[in-house]
Amino acid sequence: MRFSVFLNARTMQADADKQLIIDLEQHALLADKLGFDAIFLPDHHFNGYMPVASDSYMFAAYLAAKMPNMHFGFSVTSVPLHHPVRFVERINILDHLTKGKLLVGIGSGTTPEEMIGFGVNYKDAGRIAEENLQAAEALWSKKIEDEAIELHGFHKGRVLQRIAPMPYGQKHARLMPVAMKESSTTRAAVNGWPAFIPAFTPPQIGGLEPLKHVKKYFSSYHEQLLAAGHSDETIADALSWTTHSYQCVHLAETDEQAHKEVLEILSGYQEAIDREAEFNAKAESDDANKKTDRTGGALTEEWMATWALYGSPKTVIEKLRAYEEVGIGNILCGTTTGPLTEKRLAYANQTLRLLAQRVIPAFN
Repeated sequence: MRFSVFLNARTMQADADKQLIIDLEQHALLADKLGFDAIFLPDHHFNGYMPVASDSYMFAAYLAAKMPNMHFGFSVTSVPLHHPVRFVERINILDHLTKGKLLVGIGSGTTPEEMIGFGVNYKDAGRIAEENLQAAEALWSKKIEDEAIELHGFHKGRVLQRIAPMPYGQKHARLMPVAMKESSTTRAAVNGWPAFIPAFTPPQIGGLEPLKHVKKYFSSYHEQLLAAGHSDETIADALSWTTHSYQCVHLAETDEQAHKEVLEILSGYQEAIDREAEFNAKAESDDANKKTDRTGGALTEEWMATWALYGSPKTVIEKLRAYEEVGIGNILCGTTTGPLTEKRLAYANQTLRLLAQRVIPAFN
């Protein structure tokens, strides 16, 4: 299995943003030094969740110059918030800068507060995401001599020549849908792309049996991928990056120490979530932006079973064996969950070292 690092830290006030960016860079450089396979970044705006993720592509480009052998991914790009032309252009540029080592997670977004900042209603997000993805494929395919492409959806435009630069390889960079909706599962499988495999089934965002959901979604994706007629090489690449994600991964020398420390980490995380809830409520003040699902508190058994991986190296290896048996190719580790204080960063670096030295070798 591959192991990737998900940069998912928060700041609680604006004057913490500067240090956060410095700390995230150093944490990513440590992950590179220790041999992790990829750095993944989210796409967030306004609320202090990964302030640098207001333009994850820019930060990824900066990091790529310092880590030429690292893969970079996005978990996930909120497609409705990106004009299709800019979406395609930026992916193509980063595709070249990483020499094809790019994995673009795609989704319709989860936060009404972020949607309304871009003039998008939450209830329309799925439709706009589909519009944008169809437009992106048309833009990627367009040659200079082809007729102009007219964009008539939420985002407007008329492209006369082509997208420049062209993709790095024969095809555009790999997209990574979330294999929850049937259409998203099919999109990943038919194109020979990896997928994110969820550990829950909405409207309940969490539960005590995450592996049951992982098996269900992986099986559907795997069957369609094998039936799509791809080469063995394409199938192997897609499966090697098919991803199970943890919002919070924390390791310590003993299970007792890990449990004590993860409760401390998640208490800080929940404090940040509670601070953001006031603004989420304002965004959801009308029916067009009302969410239909809710995530439970981070200190509940259901949240921790679904979103957290913690323990001694031996315990974490035992937990991950079940996902290896399913066929998961990539474990995405949220190592900086919550406000990134000096102590929290020390915990994050502790986790990276224990994963690299004691866990990853067991899966190589």
